[in-house]
Amino acid sequence: MADYDIVIIGGGPGGYVAAIRASQLGFKTAVIEKDQMGGICLNWGCIPTKALLRTSEINHLLHSLDAYGFKAENISFDFKKIIERSRAVANQLASGVRHLMKKNKVTVLEGNAQIKGRLGTDIELTIDGKTTIKASHVILATGARARQLPGLESDGKLIWTYKEAMVPEKMPSSLLVIGSGAIGIEFASFYRLMGAEVTVVEVLETILPVEDKEISAFAKKSFEKQGIKIHTGTTVKSLKKNKDSVTATFESSGKSQELTVDRVILAVGIVANTENLGLEKTKIKVEKGHIVTNEWCATDEPGIYAIGDVASGPWLAHKAMHEGVLCVEKIKGLKSAHPMKTKNIPGCTYSYPQIASVGLTEDAAKALGRDIKVGRFPYIGNGKAIAMGETEGLIKTIFDGKTGELLGAHMIGAEVTELIQGFCLAKTLEATEQEMIETIFPHPTLSEMMHESVLDAFGQVIHM
Repeated sequence: MADYDIVIIGGGPGGYVAAIRASQLGFKTAVIEKDQMGGICLNWGCIPTKALLRTSEINHLLHSLDAYGFKAENISFDFKKIIERSRAVANQLASGVRHLMKKNKVTVLEGNAQIKGRLGTDIELTIDGKTTIKASHVILATGARARQLPGLESDGKLIWTYKEAMVPEKMPSSLLVIGSGAIGIEFASFYRLMGAEVTVVEVLETILPVEDKEISAFAKKSFEKQGIKIHTGTTVKSLKKNKDSVTATFESSGKSQELTVDRVILAVGIVANTENLGLEKTKIKVEKGHIVTNEWCATDEPGIYAIGDVASGPWLAHKAMHEGVLCVEKIKGLKSAHPMKTKNIPGCTYSYPQIASVGLTEDAAKALGRDIKVGRFPYIGNGKAIAMGETEGLIKTIFDGKTGELLGAHMIGAEVTELIQGFCLAKTLEATEQEMIETIFPHPTLSEMMHESVLDAFGQVIHM
């Protein structure tokens, strides 16, 4: 008999959630983790960055007190304490994950796991090349790491990845951020609100390139108003490391320019952790660096699955968690198990202002030949936003003009990363515009703008 029913390689968001659900369903379960439970997201990504961004929002608010009738002088911050708080938040949650493993009777094994081969229907694994265990099913949840660019590699001192950007020894006075996806923009926002001079370089023509173009353009104007310098359609040609600074050479439209900054942050995507797993001993396919799976997260090797960043995108923690659950429920044979609908996965950027979206962009909907109706509502027209002093933002909704299906929702402004859930639920329930119009939204709230945006798409907007 196998030692375990299910063994999960990797204890990140996808891995530990899969382990908990597996245990709930009666599977004897183990997680093999070589580093820290919680993975990159909890220890070096989603969670500690949100702690840092919260600090930067407070700093921004402290410097805007006059608008609220307050006065404060000689405002300062202790950068070391800011970093320490971020690490404490991550450590607290990592401890919580370890507790959840114990509570759910999941065995945690430390080390590097590798597929050794098959023994009948079981899969043999080795840990650090020594301990051998057998499993009926194996879920690969090994995550990913920061992508490096040839000739522009990080060194951990002057040129950072997200990891070094979270724990600097001192606050840099100037930064160059290469890449304007969610990670790059979040760090650009944090350091700018903390007082650094920030420049963002993006090789594509728009920042936040996966977002709706209208929202992306709105974000660019907002960030530039805050003082962030943004260069789109621009390529970084070289990074020259000085004693305590970096001189970057970048090119746009055939013209080159140089910029010297204290530090550089590389935020140019991820590389899946597929190495040294023993995949060559299996039928598992890897395409474009990621493991190929079907709609149930199954690979081409019977009994082996892959979830999260090691598999196909979008590469988001909440997608990995959902995959962990649906994968295990499919293994159990639950009739309620359902495959992932990627168009229902929200994306969030926790900058200032925040950005959130779900479903098709306007351009993507048009490219599919859909007859669409588009609604918009600005933050400046919302009473709660005005009372909060957060009047910069926009809610945009896209519907199928014939069926009333919600095709996409795109938002920028205060707390949109919380508001987007309403549109996600509407998409999951396949709600039509009429059902959303008939829904009563509380007043005064930011969520009323969601309602108004739907009304606007169908010519019924009230407060604009």
